[in-house]
Amino acid sequence: MVVSCIEKLIEIASVAQCSERPSDHEGYKGNCFAELLRLCARRNGFFAFESALHVFPIARSCGEMTFQSWNSLATWKHAYDGLVDNVMFFAEDIFGDQFGIANDAVVLFRSETGEIEPVAASLEEWACEVLVDFENLTGYGVAHEWQLARGPIARGMRLTGKTPFVLGGSYELANLYVVDSVSLMRLRGDIYGQIRHLPDGAHVKVRVER
Repeated sequence: MVVSCIEKLIEIASVAQCSERPSDHEGYKGNCFAELLRLCARRNGFFAFESALHVFPIARSCGEMTFQSWNSLATWKHAYDGLVDNVMFFAEDIFGDQFGIANDAVVLFRSETGEIEPVAASLEEWACEVLVDFENLTGYGVAHEWQLARGPIARGMRLTGKTPFVLGGSYELANLYVVDSVSLMRLRGDIYGQIRHLPDGAHVKVRVER
């Protein structure tokens, strides 16, 4: 019997974040959403690769950030001024880069630069890619190193650079800190808005409003 990549990913994942099963009538269309609903019916929200990968649960409310809440424009998408309004994000890596569904395919959203890259034609293909290349696609190595040195990364938190990576900040522990996902995405959106029209190599002084 051939075991799918989605099943293999579930096997190494944490317990479900939500006990509620997603409805088959969530209103989302396309094959990728159908696969996502089946995935969440099996394990509704989880962490894998030592919390480097986080898949959001599909639920109206379960005491956690849900797929529905994460994709509300008011949560963080508004910070990108329409760039990602039509992408539905279902997972994130340790640095807050987002896996989403757009035009019935899986894409990767680079949250600092605003780049949207194709990853896979289906969720099954995405799961296969993650299992093969989890170091690059989840940031596992840095997450592992951080947690050995500093302890577990709490739910709802991601790693980012004191000096943003897009501005030359390193992925070494000395440059990293933990921040809640929503604040991180809003900050990234603000930085993206300030640098998106600048040429490569331009000198930058980013203004961070708190």
